[in-house]
Amino acid sequence: MTVASAIALADVRLTLKSAAGAVKVLNGISLDIAAGGSVALLGPSGSGKSSLLMIAAGLEKPTSGRVVLAGTDITDCDEDALARLRRGCVGIVFQSFHLIATMTALENVALPLEFARDRDASARARDTLASVGLGARAAHYPSQLSGGEQQRVALARALVAGPRVLFADEPTGNLDTETGTEVAELLFALASRTGTTLFLVTHEESLARRCRRVIRLRDGLIVSDTRL
Repeated sequence: MTVASAIALADVRLTLKSAAGAVKVLNGISLDIAAGGSVALLGPSGSGKSSLLMIAAGLEKPTSGRVVLAGTDITDCDEDALARLRRGCVGIVFQSFHLIATMTALENVALPLEFARDRDASARARDTLASVGLGARAAHYPSQLSGGEQQRVALARALVAGPRVLFADEPTGNLDTETGTEVAELLFALASRTGTTLFLVTHEESLARRCRRVIRLRDGLIVSDTRL
């Protein structure tokens, strides 16, 4: 791992148990991702893309190997330490928006700051909502928002605390083409503006090519690593 790395993985392996026996999901992944860069993971279904993201983000433990996130070796961290690190350094956007239905857009965005006991949580959340074009929708609940608007709220929530790394797992997968393009534009613009490292899982070639680096996985292995 270099000093300027945002994510470093060394010989990461993941084996899961199933009724049919052990399933090797990742078969020795080593990566060094520069801070401030943008990386896309491409590959067929079952290639290990989302599992790799989950491990890099500290949401899942590898079977073996070393994981360094934002300068911290998280390989042996307990859940409390991982939660603290994610709260301060990591933002995550999923294909399914994962908004809390009983909370307004503003409350959803403010939630990470509330957990961190930030006294300015509401004001910061309001500013971040405005940055994704939803300042006028702050009081609306998820059910009152379109899919694109919900994903914008999810993006605002992921960015509100100023993370060093933004993980995005198929962020446009549940959106129509036009809306997906709009959300992608916003995703890249905000990551660039804030200097946030972007780690993107996608099946869309056009979206992947917007990243500075494209990594292709197959059967839990890196089969190509291209810098654009």
